[in-house]
Amino acid sequence: MFRFDEKLKVYLHRDPVDFRYGMNSLSILVEQSMQLNPMDSSLYIFGNRRRDRIKILFWDGSGFWLMIKRLETSHFIWPDNKAEVVTMTSDVLHALLDGDDITAIRRHTKQEYLRVS
Repeated sequence: MFRFDEKLKVYLHRDPVDFRYGMNSLSILVEQSMQLNPMDSSLYIFGNRRRDRIKILFWDGSGFWLMIKRLETSHFIWPDNKAEVVTMTSDVLHALLDGDDITAIRRHTKQEYLRVS
């Protein structure tokens, strides 16, 4: 599997979308529903009602990419966040694409150290 750059911003659309939507419909959804710019080199993640499929919309500077993944025997675990748009890191996206439960992933708290020894 390919890896997304760690510097990419990743936005997850909470509500299920009609999977007949293509690039144009999803980019309009990004603008109108998510209030974001679909041409800002970010990844926009959409899921279907059964949560067994994901579509990823991405602008590379010259055109849109539309990637689709379908799980054969399980489903994607969507976060319980109540916000319309959920942000995540590319590492969490890779866990989601692998079928992991991203709601159970807990990161260590960031530590601030004043000295080395």
